[in-house]
Amino acid sequence: MTTLRAFTCDDLFRFNNINLDPLTETYGIPFYLQYLAHWPEYFIVAEAPGGELMGYSAAALIHCMFTVMGKAEGSVAREEWHGHVTALSVAPEFRRLGLAAKLMELLEEISEKKGGFFVDLFVRVSNQVAVNMYKQLGYSVYRTVLEYYSASSGEPDEDAYDMRKALSRDTEKKSVIPLPHPVRPEDIE
Repeated sequence: MTTLRAFTCDDLFRFNNINLDPLTETYGIPFYLQYLAHWPEYFIVAEAPGGELMGYSAAALIHCMFTVMGKAEGSVAREEWHGHVTALSVAPEFRRLGLAAKLMELLEEISEKKGGFFVDLFVRVSNQVAVNMYKQLGYSVYRTVLEYYSASSGEPDEDAYDMRKALSRDTEKKSVIPLPHPVRPEDIE
C-alpha cells in the first residue's frame, strides 16, 4: 500500500530515482530546503511498501504553501491568491497508477482550505503527456509564457503553458479566462 507523508530532509538523499528523470525539473538542495522550511505541510512524498520513494509534489499557496512542492502567492484584493504547483514528479516505474492525480488532489484541497481562487502550474509545451493529464484533472491553458525554460547553458530553451484550475472561491471562473496573447517570463507577477 502506498503511503503519502510529509517530505523530510532525509528524502533529499533518496529521491534520485524520481528527480533524475529527463521530464523532471530539478533544483539545488537549497531550493528544496527553502520549501521544506517555509511550507512543510505542502511538500508531500509517496512511499512504496518497500520504502522506495514513488513520487513527490511541492506547492505553495501564494502567501501560504502546499504539500506537493509549491507555494501560495498573489493578492486577495485582486482575486489572485492561489496555490502554485512548483514540482510534481512520479518515478517512471510508478507512473500510471494515479499518484500524480492524488498528489494534485491534496494540493487542491489545501488551496481550498487556504482560501485560494485557483491553482496554477507551468509545464513545457512539448510535454503533451503532462498537458493532457492536467487537462483530465480540470486544468486549462491560461497563457503561453515564451522562453520560460532554459537549457543547461542558460540559454532560452522552450515555452511553457501556465495552466490553471479555478477553485470554489472563484465563483465566476475569472481566473481561468485565457489570455489572448503570449507573455514573457519578466511579465509574470
